[in-house]
Amino acid sequence: MTDTRFFRRAGPHSLGALAALTGARLVDPSTADRLIEDVAPLETAGPADATFLDNRKYTDAFMKSRAGAAFIAETLASRAPAGMALLISREPYKAFARAAQAFYPQSPVMPGRAPSAVVDPTATVPDNCAIGANVVIEAGARLGARCQVGPNSVIGPGVELGADCVIAANVTLSHCLIGARVVLHPGVRIGQAGFGFAPDAAGPVKIPQLGRVIIGDDVDIGANTTIDRGSGHDTVIGPGTMIDNLVQIAHNVVLGRGCILAGQVGISGSTKLGDYVMAGGQAGLAGHLNIGAGARIAAQAGLMKDVAAGETVVGTPAVPAIAFWRQVAMMQRLARKKDGG
Repeated sequence: MTDTRFFRRAGPHSLGALAALTGARLVDPSTADRLIEDVAPLETAGPADATFLDNRKYTDAFMKSRAGAAFIAETLASRAPAGMALLISREPYKAFARAAQAFYPQSPVMPGRAPSAVVDPTATVPDNCAIGANVVIEAGARLGARCQVGPNSVIGPGVELGADCVIAANVTLSHCLIGARVVLHPGVRIGQAGFGFAPDAAGPVKIPQLGRVIIGDDVDIGANTTIDRGSGHDTVIGPGTMIDNLVQIAHNVVLGRGCILAGQVGISGSTKLGDYVMAGGQAGLAGHLNIGAGARIAAQAGLMKDVAAGETVVGTPAVPAIAFWRQVAMMQRLARKKDGG
């Protein structure tokens, strides 16, 4: 059961409605009118809750679950406890996500402007936006309809936001143009100067960073992530991209559509990622690389050369996954020989 101090639940929803919403197939159509009150994990779900099984690792927990309904692949349906309603889906986790959104929709914007907010008279802030305490919106900034800006955030001169953006507390935005429905979590920093300098015997000579950050629609950026503006070219984040907490994106980086970056990923300047690239936690990418569409970079990989489209790379320095696991197997054999095995 979610804590109602923090989350507002909608519903209940019938199994038939959940099936229609998620594209799942209800195994027993006679249960279509049964009401589900909430979503919950396998271990804590009760008879009025819906859950899911997407990973065979949790099959035992599924078999013991008291959930009233579950989103599940057809191949595992025979393992369900008696009495559990089954919603068959090729992608149970995605179906569960859509159901969870129905129970916990985004809260509507409550328009208003805190008395302590400072909004420059040349800024454009529609009346249906929600502006929190101590927010600063500087000259020429433009917000789209129904934007929410959390306490202590600063929106710099000339910054533009599309409609329905959610800017959490303590965010700073400068030198950036942001699309619609973008979510920026607490502490995000966008548009600050990149790490650009020319070496000199008397000390590094800073290079003015004269580009921008361009962020597409439906991007989600995690807490304390930083995205530097371009040095001349723009830094670009493609639409639908999901970026975790504590990610560093340097100047002139270009991310394609629908990329996924896990926590503590670092991308050096002028590297380009194609559409739907995925990078695991703590992966580090050197500068001026080209990463093909659909490539996958394993956690803690150290990437120092280009990656072809669709390729999976592992290790430091990163190599194709097949080569990496061959190297691991060879090292294990050598270790066994040294130990007399």
